Amino acid sequence: MQGSNKIDLGWQIPTLATLLGYIIKLFFIISGLAALLFLVLGALSWITSGGSKESVQKAQEKIQAAVIGLIILVAVIAIIATIEQVIFNGKVCLGLTCDLQFDRILK
Repeated sequence: MQGSNKIDLGWQIPTLATLLGYIIKLFFIISGLAALLFLVLGALSWITSGGSKESVQKAQEKIQAAVIGLIILVAVIAIIATIEQVIFNGKVCLGLTCDLQFDRILK
């Protein structure tokens, strides 16, 4: 590349749509990991409760909340994937099953 000031680093600066897609996916990953962490903490609380009825009850509530959170998370992901692929046929993507894009529906 004689006479050129351009340097090819092998990557491009991500577009805003790509960046938002990564943020959406990261949100779901962190949410899932947080729910799994609460599930493990609830299980550990139950194990270390020493048979105390009150401690066992609190541990069961933690586990129940974590399971409900995981169910809601999976349901939201399924709904978004259905909206992207079945309803809009990939023309509108919210960043889960394809790159974030809204402009295709206007064409």
